[in-house]
Amino acid sequence: MAVKITYFVHGTTTDNEQGLATGWVDGELSELGIKQAKELGPLVQDKHFDVVFCSDLKRAVDSANFGFEDKYKIIPDSRLRECNYGDFNQKPEEFKEDMTKFIDEPFQNGESYKDVEKRMADFINFLRENYNGKHVAIVAHQGPQLALDVLLKGKTWQQAIGEDWRKTKSWQSGWEYTIE
Repeated sequence: MAVKITYFVHGTTTDNEQGLATGWVDGELSELGIKQAKELGPLVQDKHFDVVFCSDLKRAVDSANFGFEDKYKIIPDSRLRECNYGDFNQKPEEFKEDMTKFIDEPFQNGESYKDVEKRMADFINFLRENYNGKHVAIVAHQGPQLALDVLLKGKTWQQAIGEDWRKTKSWQSGWEYTIE
């Protein structure tokens, strides 16, 4: 058996609209982000999830609640948090132009993308042990999604970062992953 994952990103935040990287700050959904989150549930109404997990940061919790609270149990989990950008939390996101330098080296007073990978590997093991044969939805952030690309799709960190849909603005209503 396997665990099927449909991964959703949180709605647009006021920080996103200002070109800031929120990181481990809670962040607030903007009007657009609230609209996106409310539209998400109807966009994927043909899918059934056994449970919805989300990051414990406010923007992800709010997105999950707006999109799914009437239909599913929602469980916040700190392992699904965005990468901790340390001194770059809630700062201009120019540093994201070369995220590869933070794969192994942590952000000053923060963590590295390999740290995010460790958190996500732990979460994947949790899902494998507790949700085998189930379809799980996740509402979270960029870092955890890139880690899933590395852990479940066999990409290198350089590939995951280089092929990130955010670079081409090719958003979709959910990305599929499978834990074998």
